[in-house]
Amino acid sequence: MAANRALKTKNDRIFDALNYTFLTVVMVVTLYPFLNVLAISLNESTDTVRGGIYIWPREFTFSNYLEITKYDHLVTGFINSVLRTVIGTVLGVFVQAMVAYTLSRADFQGRKFVSTFIVLTMYFSGGLIPGYMLIRDLGMMNSFWVYILPGLVSAFNIIIIRSFMDGLPFSPQESAKMDGANDFTIFYRIILPLCKPVLATIALFIAVGQWNSWFDTYLYNSMNESLTTLQYELMKILENTSMGGNMDANQMRPNAEQQSNMVSPESIKMAITMVTVLPIIMVYPFVQRYFIQGMTLGAVKQ
Repeated sequence: MAANRALKTKNDRIFDALNYTFLTVVMVVTLYPFLNVLAISLNESTDTVRGGIYIWPREFTFSNYLEITKYDHLVTGFINSVLRTVIGTVLGVFVQAMVAYTLSRADFQGRKFVSTFIVLTMYFSGGLIPGYMLIRDLGMMNSFWVYILPGLVSAFNIIIIRSFMDGLPFSPQESAKMDGANDFTIFYRIILPLCKPVLATIALFIAVGQWNSWFDTYLYNSMNESLTTLQYELMKILENTSMGGNMDANQMRPNAEQQSNMVSPESIKMAITMVTVLPIIMVYPFVQRYFIQGMTLGAVKQ
């Protein structure tokens, strides 16, 4: 008995050691690229060309981030990106939750047909050109709402939310119905509070998608500088630095001192990457506690 206990303890220790080793390797592999990008972005630009920078800058400076601010339209792009992320996330979560609630109701006669129709949109689409023609015919070219309305409904998100709602007890809804509550009251007062985990998860999905999106700006609003987005402007900066590292005269306000400074495209790229990533990293901790629960419960229930 003692030998079995000792053998079990030894096996447990081996398992713990292997587990800790594996998790440490995963942590290093996950964190190193991010720390490397941060270090290069905070390193003096001309020194970066020498290489050899890993997780700590050799010559610390914020000049790379200041260099980005010299580009025109970045402030406008940042404001538009924040607006589209906030508005798109709030409206997207609300609309998709309403659709999911309707499909979760067993008394909805067209539940099966509508669910099948929504799922089919995940596998078939009109393509880029028909989509462009649709946006044009709807009059949303050079409009802020082209960032919001086309992506207001997501089949994937609706399925996740509906699966979560299918697992909720029906008795509170039935009791509220008997007390005279209408469907909107039930949805707002009962369903939404119970769906916080899955709605927080979906909100994170939508927010990341809205924040990272730039192609719709390129297609529909590239000629309207007042509707530019941060990602689109940063994409143009990356393109300019990749093609030679010289700044376009229409993109920045040059002076003699700025023209005399040498700028490493690699440092600018890394600074741009950090500007892109940090806002989402700051949002993630607020929804992290809901993320795993929302994904797990929404995925396993059918």
